[in-house]
Amino acid sequence: MLDHAARLRQLSEADRDAIQLAQDPQFSRWLAQVTATGGCAHPIHLTGSTTTRDAGTGEILHHYDTRNEPGERLLVRCRNRRATVCAPCSRLHAGDTFHLIRAGLLGGKNVPTDVRDHPRLFVTLTAPSFGPVHRFTADDKRCRPRRNAGRCEHGRVLSCAAAHDSADPLVGQPLCRDCYDYPAHVLWHAYAGRLWKAFTDNLYNHLAARVGRTRTGLRRTVRISYAKVAEYQKRAAVHVHAVVRLDGANGPTDPPPSWVSAEVLTAVVRSAAGAVHLRTPYNWALGEYELRWGVEIDARALRAFGGREGLADDAVAAYVAKYVTKGAADTAIGLDHPITAPDDVATGRLPAHVRALVQTCWRLGGLPELEPLRLRAWAHTLGYRGHILTKSRAYSTTYGALREERAGYRRDGSQPIDNTAVVTNSNWRYAGSGHTPGAAEFAAGVAEDATRSRDLAREAMANEREARV
Repeated sequence: MLDHAARLRQLSEADRDAIQLAQDPQFSRWLAQVTATGGCAHPIHLTGSTTTRDAGTGEILHHYDTRNEPGERLLVRCRNRRATVCAPCSRLHAGDTFHLIRAGLLGGKNVPTDVRDHPRLFVTLTAPSFGPVHRFTADDKRCRPRRNAGRCEHGRVLSCAAAHDSADPLVGQPLCRDCYDYPAHVLWHAYAGRLWKAFTDNLYNHLAARVGRTRTGLRRTVRISYAKVAEYQKRAAVHVHAVVRLDGANGPTDPPPSWVSAEVLTAVVRSAAGAVHLRTPYNWALGEYELRWGVEIDARALRAFGGREGLADDAVAAYVAKYVTKGAADTAIGLDHPITAPDDVATGRLPAHVRALVQTCWRLGGLPELEPLRLRAWAHTLGYRGHILTKSRAYSTTYGALREERAGYRRDGSQPIDNTAVVTNSNWRYAGSGHTPGAAEFAAGVAEDATRSRDLAREAMANEREARV
């Protein structure tokens, strides 16, 4: 009969690690830490202490030290927004994004509820064409059924009579990679932030021209607030979804003038986006490029409070929250971390189209004229250098405020404490990250239980609503 040590040797590394972890006297406390992180897949390990004192008397109100914790460490969430990296943290980030977007549409979180009566649009701006690609079409329509399309200079047919479904790996791939303008694609990504800035500046200029006011006078009268999220399309090009809201000069607390309607704002969005054009620095090998938004510009009014026309606010907030947790890997790009050498691309399991974009980033990043763009540092995002979600200052609350509010409720079931009445001294050090193989299995189980509990709670709420009806 095998002894205990022999049986352990026959188990996998993860199983052995899990058994040893479960036998640790502090296992219950460690599991409580993992549960507190929601089963985070890559938690941050911290060591240190924090002491909170009354600002007036100096009395110690709270003291915490990791010396009594398992391994003398505290586990905290990694807070990665990408579902491919950490599903529990991305789910929490999506929830925060939903409330951030929703507050700017309907009020709440220190935003007045009157904003629901302001002109509000859901805007989509796309990248231009860099060359024909295979596309998914509804109702089994053919991809590019062109008669007498001929062949390109590289001998490839410039049409496609197939009907691709959304899961077809050909969708988004160029009909001819040699004809595809990879430098333009990469440079457009690198300048996407400046294209957005030019668009928002144009909004004021075009609105002033449309209503017959000076630009200075208009800026003293109205304020345009927004929240936008970037999404990679199947062709690996970014396009932008944005909520645009028109306020008075003082922001969401100030109603906009009656002479600016959602219809006027819609027309201005289209003309402002169409007028944007930027030129890249001249390079002897590339020449220069003129960068613009794509011709597909969508701007739809959101439903006014009590109205029946337009998009629903909650639906838009959920839509934006869904895309903010997606990274490059969700669009078959497959890179969530920076690369340090071209060999990292050659050995990766990437589609040929994406690999060509990454290699173009690396090649252009070596040109002196383009060095300020830091294309090699952003090769894993195909040259796109912006945050996935950005917002104007006055749109709504912040992620930090949402996290502090959540921490306050977890602390004592009330609003966050008054920071002016206390003094906190903290001394924390980074001690590592991630899980051992056995710990990862426990964390995955915690995350699965949390998901199941949320699904059951959501189902119970739905049943309760149906019962009321």
